[in-house]
Amino acid sequence: MFAAHLARVADVWVLCRRDEHARALAERGLRVSGKADFTAAVRATPDAAQLPHVELAIVATKATGLEAAAASLEGRIPEATVMTVQNGLGAEEVVARHGGWPLLSGVTFMSGTRHSDTHVEYVLDTETWLGPFGGTPAAVAEETAALIVSSGLKARAFADLRPAQWSKLIFNATVNGVAALTGLHHDFHFAEGELGELVHALVDEGKAVAGAGGIRLHDDPWEMNVIATRRGSAHHPSMLEDVRAGRPTEVELINGSLVREAARIGVPAPLHEALYALVKAREASYS
Repeated sequence: MFAAHLARVADVWVLCRRDEHARALAERGLRVSGKADFTAAVRATPDAAQLPHVELAIVATKATGLEAAAASLEGRIPEATVMTVQNGLGAEEVVARHGGWPLLSGVTFMSGTRHSDTHVEYVLDTETWLGPFGGTPAAVAEETAALIVSSGLKARAFADLRPAQWSKLIFNATVNGVAALTGLHHDFHFAEGELGELVHALVDEGKAVAGAGGIRLHDDPWEMNVIATRRGSAHHPSMLEDVRAGRPTEVELINGSLVREAARIGVPAPLHEALYALVKAREASYS
């Protein structure tokens, strides 16, 4: 989604894992359907050594692929600002271990369905939120958000992203964890009846952790949950898709980061501790 849209306003390279993926993008371009309809020309390579000097690098892997992606960039693209868009907390620290790049934190609410190596369907056209991390100037976040908006996507810059990050963290830790364990898509069950009561209690517990840590949330995660369940088409949380495919989930950066922060500041979070342990056990069941 980022690569295709940004290719309409900038020169874009895609760093792929596979040779055949890079070749397909070079030969056929990157097609977007759904909320937008176009085919973008991008350059692609599976070898980070072939990347030119770039101004902005968006690390858009799943959390489970973040360490390897950051390691592949070590010693490269020294002039770049690097932007993370992983779920959860801690992605910036992982990237910072591999280089001294200026960093931007990002959380994205847009979604798409990947149909092939060269085709993505644009499904949910909501915003990407971003802000400076560490000593990165706020102006860099504002400039990056403006670039993303100019490409046709939605984005907003914040001077301090933590309130927005925590809103999505609580939402994600609750919805993804419950979906992974129940097998339910994100539908009305998450806002009604006995399951809705459990989801509400998980959200309240997460809000208590954020409040104790001095975080004033940007959006109420419970309201985010209710709105999402009323969109008309059930959302398939990524952790549910991972469990169904027998893949490692993003539980460490999502649920794990919330549980560890609760322990650090001394706030009880028994429901989230249980959810975290159960998702970890679900992963262990694959073998």
